[in-house]
Amino acid sequence: MSLSLYSIKAVILMDNDGNRIIAKYYDDTFPTAKEQLVFEKSLFNKTCRQHSEIVMFDGLTTVYRSNVDLFFYIVGSSDENELMLMSVLSTFYDAVAILLRNQVEKRLVFDNLDAIFLVVDEMVDNGIVFEADGSIIASRAIVRGGEDISLAEQSISQAFQSARDQLVTTLLK
Repeated sequence: MSLSLYSIKAVILMDNDGNRIIAKYYDDTFPTAKEQLVFEKSLFNKTCRQHSEIVMFDGLTTVYRSNVDLFFYIVGSSDENELMLMSVLSTFYDAVAILLRNQVEKRLVFDNLDAIFLVVDEMVDNGIVFEADGSIIASRAIVRGGEDISLAEQSISQAFQSARDQLVTTLLK
């Protein structure tokens, strides 16, 4: 067993019918889109009726969480620490919940898909976990993807972050 920073093999978000909404793969475990879709369908079929949070599937450790009409998955290697994968899953879910104001459902996910892609990119890069705090990730996604959000719609910390970023940008010009 060799230790590596490359601990995440995939981040997947599917609807309650098993259709892909977001899928980002970080290695060559499933090199083609067809293989990825087959894996996702098989994974969904295995997990859609279970109430556990961790499953060993296709030689991979997968943690997942379902909510209303969505399934959130984090995939790691067979020897990956389940607690670390669960932490990443919680971060992913928490950041999405913050973005969607705790109304985590398929329609709102599609309405905010650009911000949710930013959440995935802020959380994991090339299989390496960069951030494990959902509120920090959500605030970055809001600042980057939601420039048109009014001050009244932002939380105090988000408004402060936005004002600070604007001040830094102005000073650096």
